[in-house]
Amino acid sequence: MTERTFEKQDGEEFALILQSLGMQRSEAMIIAYLANAGEATSREIEEGTSLSQSEVSTKIRDLRGEELIEERRGDIRGKGRPPALYSLKAPLSDIIRRIEDEKQMEHAVAMAKIRKLRGLVLS
Repeated sequence: MTERTFEKQDGEEFALILQSLGMQRSEAMIIAYLANAGEATSREIEEGTSLSQSEVSTKIRDLRGEELIEERRGDIRGKGRPPALYSLKAPLSDIIRRIEDEKQMEHAVAMAKIRKLRGLVLS
């Protein structure tokens, strides 16, 4: 694991802010957890976030699809497959910038609709 990005309390606040910006709670918790852990198995994410196994599995798949986290195979420990290890695909600053860009686009679309409404009323 890598050095922590922020204290646990700050990680919780980080996740709450992500939620307030429209991210689902479980996705926000996983991103905050991985920001601190650096790299973790799904089991470690479950234990660190108190999310269920199915919730972690589903959200990891979603976050990988959104290209926010990536997966690699860890070292084999005993028999069986090596564990999957998950980490953020980009630095937090890039993830924040991506959210900022999305919100600015949403704002621009909303303002265009408001201008259209005004144009219809003044016509």
